[in-house]
Amino acid sequence: MSRFAVLLLAGCLLAGCEQDRSRDSETERRAEAFIRAYPGIIVGYQRGRLIFADGGDLVFDDGRTKSFPELLDDADPEDMLSIPYRRVPGAIPGYLSDPGRIRCYALMRKIYGDSAEAVSANLDAVEWLDGRRLGISRINGAAEHLRAVVAELRQHPEWREYLDNPGGTYNWRSIAGSARQSAHSYAVAVDIAENRSNYWRWDHPGAGELDRIGYRNRIPLELVAVFERHGFIWGGNWYHYDTMHFEYRPEFFVK
Repeated sequence: MSRFAVLLLAGCLLAGCEQDRSRDSETERRAEAFIRAYPGIIVGYQRGRLIFADGGDLVFDDGRTKSFPELLDDADPEDMLSIPYRRVPGAIPGYLSDPGRIRCYALMRKIYGDSAEAVSANLDAVEWLDGRRLGISRINGAAEHLRAVVAELRQHPEWREYLDNPGGTYNWRSIAGSARQSAHSYAVAVDIAENRSNYWRWDHPGAGELDRIGYRNRIPLELVAVFERHGFIWGGNWYHYDTMHFEYRPEFFVK
């Protein structure tokens, strides 16, 4: 082998090592985001697994390259942060950009409960602006963060038309049009007024997950920012938009 070929091979190996280190660093960064977002629940990351306070663990990155439908159906925890949540007011999400819509259901079950009974045992009742009480999980402070949202929203009577008659919170069910469990099943999601909201399946009947669709939204972005300040992502930040939907996902907001 010539000296040039040796140098070329060495360069390729070095580049490969650098890419591996970069991937490892990003994986560790994402694992750290979960540890910081769920203190006292997720307590460490060792040998490619998230470690839980109860002694359990979960594979963080299964190493598989997945299509978009596979990400929706069979995500690992690392996949959940594969699309950054960008707080850019007025920006229309790009094709298949659904940050937070990718969920690892094994992780959701581990944190919030693996059955309707288990989730219900940790429900708290949060008083909404119209006086009704909404059930949301007390785990990891979800209910307290929603109370903080409500306290801010009360200062803006001009938004009441978007907040009266909320669509609900806890409901153990599947996502419409799929076999996947809804985030509402884990009592971490809030739907605001349906009559002021847009949902991709309503606006584009018959559209599939990979189809190109137009975007619609009527929710004030200043209202959205209130939820985001307290750890809730917004479904209007998805290509497959669901503008009534807010979901407690603190892993997207840790610094």
